[in-house]
Amino acid sequence: MSAEIKSLFEELATLKADLYGKDFLLTWEKSDAQIRAVLAIAELLKAIHAENIPLDMFKTGLAVSNFRDNSTRTRFSFASACNLLGLAVQDLDEGKSQIAHGETVRETANMISFLTEAVGIRDDMFIGKGHTYMKEVAEALDDGHQQGVLNQRPAVVNLQCDLDHPTQSMSDLLFIKNHFGGFDQLKGKKIAMTWAYSPSYGKPLSVPQGVICLMTRFGMNVELAYPEGYDLLPDTIAVAKKHAQKSGGSFKVSNSMESAFQDADIVYPKSWAPFKVMERRTALLEKNDHAGLKELEKECLAQNSKFKGWECNDKMMKLTKGGEAVYMHCLPADITDVSCKAGEVSAKVFEAARIGTYKEAGYKPFVIAAMIAACTKKNPAQVIEALYKSGLKRVL
Repeated sequence: MSAEIKSLFEELATLKADLYGKDFLLTWEKSDAQIRAVLAIAELLKAIHAENIPLDMFKTGLAVSNFRDNSTRTRFSFASACNLLGLAVQDLDEGKSQIAHGETVRETANMISFLTEAVGIRDDMFIGKGHTYMKEVAEALDDGHQQGVLNQRPAVVNLQCDLDHPTQSMSDLLFIKNHFGGFDQLKGKKIAMTWAYSPSYGKPLSVPQGVICLMTRFGMNVELAYPEGYDLLPDTIAVAKKHAQKSGGSFKVSNSMESAFQDADIVYPKSWAPFKVMERRTALLEKNDHAGLKELEKECLAQNSKFKGWECNDKMMKLTKGGEAVYMHCLPADITDVSCKAGEVSAKVFEAARIGTYKEAGYKPFVIAAMIAACTKKNPAQVIEALYKSGLKRVL
């Protein structure tokens, strides 16, 4: 057993965090011990997988993939995570299901869960809707299990909602933890979570919200910067302030990208739509008002174009600590003169950081697998240790 793996098993024993029978919806609903436990399990799974040892803790069972928005990284990460644990993945295509004929959430949740161990949901485009939908699914599963409809109660995992993107922010956290050499090395580090220009208008708020609410828990100095009017949800700002006060870090909001980048150790330039715009967009979508949506898009793209200077480029990076801040992005980034004429980041800056962003994304399958393991196994460390000591090889 390597020193790293031994240390992770010991950490899990010390944490004694219990997530069994629970869902993973919002990071700020979880205790510090529960967050640390999921992260430790993720690193354990990653290290053991690297040693070519199988981690198929489920011998049968489904994982239902319910993506109500487009995705590449998270969709494939969920499928990879479930396969790693021994689960078969089944997509819930709502257009091909009886949902299109009026089947209720309560009924659908039970019908897809007879032999299901995990349900991953992405529902991020509608303010006030995504997290609410996930809770409705969870309540239906509670009822089905209590009434004897389901032999087991599947864990619900948030693969991005209107409030949070926990699999992304926790992957981000593991990336910088290992870059700087441990969680204790993050205290006092400055991270600039900033808006950046994009030639599109409807990007969700959940990535910046997830980042500010999680990084403030680890004693980091978080500066959130955006042009005036591009506010996040007020409740998430309140969470970030509370976490910073408790951890000894700091949380600041500004309307200056330069201020946020100044002496930053980490920069995370990412476009998002203003909170008020997403509220308007949700209302228009509910009314099926296509003309109104087109008018809103036109208005917002014109507003965005006023802030093309909000680009992560050489000039901005020189403001960071030693001019060498870690560049982060959830991907795909809008890269100037590559994916668009003007975007979030210059081609030169992105190319220099490209492999790092890929490694950042590479933690996500293990974070998702860790969430599932923690929420479905009474003692996930014990289960993982038995697999580790089995002597089996993943690839012969």
